[in-house]
Amino acid sequence: MMAWLRTWAFQAIFYGGSVVFVLMSPLAALIDRRVLVALVHQWCRFHRLACALILGIRSRAQGVPPPGQYLYAAKHHAMYETLELVLMLGDPVVVIKQELARIPIWGWAVQRFGAIVVDRDASATALRAMMQQARAAKAAGRSVLIFPEGTRVPEGARPPLKSGFAGLYRAYGLPVVPVAIDSGRNWPRGKPKRAGVVTFAFDAPIAPGAGREAIEAAVHTAINRLEP
Repeated sequence: MMAWLRTWAFQAIFYGGSVVFVLMSPLAALIDRRVLVALVHQWCRFHRLACALILGIRSRAQGVPPPGQYLYAAKHHAMYETLELVLMLGDPVVVIKQELARIPIWGWAVQRFGAIVVDRDASATALRAMMQQARAAKAAGRSVLIFPEGTRVPEGARPPLKSGFAGLYRAYGLPVVPVAIDSGRNWPRGKPKRAGVVTFAFDAPIAPGAGREAIEAAVHTAINRLEP
């Protein structure tokens, strides 16, 4: 019961406080993108603080994000790592689902922050648009963050990577850094949150130019290495 009470308290405080950040985001975006980035980072810190104080959930890193520009491919169990990785990586372009980009106000602001919007149907037109956005991110000197399994998965699940990952890897043309994350045990979907430490394990960069089967196998193994 206490776990549910902590979960409900977190939801009330975090999502209630998030309304302020969402309403401020259009103004911040119109002033300057740097102002929007600073606002997003404050929102992520608010999330980190609420997780630590209310839920007892904290992060630890194994390895560090290397300096420079990379494609980060991360395991995805919960919203937790999405915001934590924005803080850890600084100013990444995040690959998001088309449905998120359509959310009023927030969707527009997140695209101003920097996002590559993907269509789940993975049509040829959608894939070409994703490649174009990846090249724009590279030209801007920004790293890209993708969750290559495509969606949040429960602890222990190891679904195959979505086809768009290999295309993005090829179009972006820079090394990929796999990130294994074990947030599923602390943040199970539809259940109360559990206190503990979430590990972010950064692997060594994998050079560009590998074939599709090779890069998918290497990344799939690396991002799942913390799974039970």
